[in-house]
Amino acid sequence: MGLIVCGHCGRHIDEVETEKVTVLYGCCTNDSCRRGTRQGETENE
Repeated sequence: MGLIVCGHCGRHIDEVETEKVTVLYGCCTNDSCRRGTRQGETENE
């Protein structure tokens, strides 16, 4: 089983039937993670 994970906090969002891991950025349902961060951006630098 593959996974869908949040690229910002690493939280596991969902399981999918493909074997790849899908990373979504700033898309997790965790409110503390919803900051609109995109790939390649960091908050503390």
